[in-house]
Amino acid sequence: MVETESSFLKNGSILIEDLIATCDGKSSPIRTYSADELVKATNNFDPSFIISEDSSFKLFRGLPYHRSIIIKYLHWSSEVEARSMAIHDIIISMQMSTHKNALKLSGCCLEFSLPALVHEDAAKGDLDCHGGLVDTRSLPWKTRLLIAMKVAHALAYLHTAFPRSIIHTYLKSTCIFLDDDYSPKLSDFSPSITIPPKQFHVEDVVKGTYRYADPTYIATGYITEKTDVYSFGVLLLVLLMGQKIGVVDKSAAVEDLTSYVDANILREVRADEQAQQQLQAFLALALLCTQDGRESRPCMTDVAKELVRIEKSILRC
Repeated sequence: MVETESSFLKNGSILIEDLIATCDGKSSPIRTYSADELVKATNNFDPSFIISEDSSFKLFRGLPYHRSIIIKYLHWSSEVEARSMAIHDIIISMQMSTHKNALKLSGCCLEFSLPALVHEDAAKGDLDCHGGLVDTRSLPWKTRLLIAMKVAHALAYLHTAFPRSIIHTYLKSTCIFLDDDYSPKLSDFSPSITIPPKQFHVEDVVKGTYRYADPTYIATGYITEKTDVYSFGVLLLVLLMGQKIGVVDKSAAVEDLTSYVDANILREVRADEQAQQQLQAFLALALLCTQDGRESRPCMTDVAKELVRIEKSILRC
């Protein structure tokens, strides 16, 4: 009991300080869960309840009557850094919970040594290409396009909706969860970076998943909005190919769909010339987002608009 009270006071005071700094003195109410509630919901954090994990946290699905995803942070480096990441995730998740394509934060628990987050359930799990509940290759073209369009809107919102632009920095397929209708929910804001006023970039230690990482970020450590654009472009290629990719290969022509699109989609659009043109527009956007030079990449708002244009043209087919 003494340990949980101490953790609650320590984590709570840091959270309040960060909320005041982040939200200009304004914050939304958030439910606090007890440690006992989360222990019961996960059968004492039973490994069989894990639905995804990273180097810094594990995600557990709560028991059926809880309908929740519980994120438990780990001491992957120092306790101070791990606590900072968890609290940062809480704060950004709170701000993003108003967006329909962000994983909604239900509350948090401050009684563990590191805060735990409780999110809404996402029945289909994450968009991992292998080992998850959803195999990207089984998704029809229209569903893949809708996923891309909605994630683009969530990222554009993250970049533009707040007084200071927030960069996700860690976008990858496992950060995206799918609900029963395959609608995507963006998550994992723990490594996100806020760009200070009157600045266009922030210098940070290079981290993240290599195959999604902006080469300019790797070379310089500079994070900008275009860092997320590159990662999103890789995600578009993953949706097209239906598999994880290593180095982005842009040697094939945009017209050569067989080099970029998995066989299931090619069979689906084989007799539809207009659908093939739409795939080419989608591919062209992916390759534009993954240009090595940041100045050649579009901003996320323009990416989102282009995906809406492509999606609307499909509806007219």
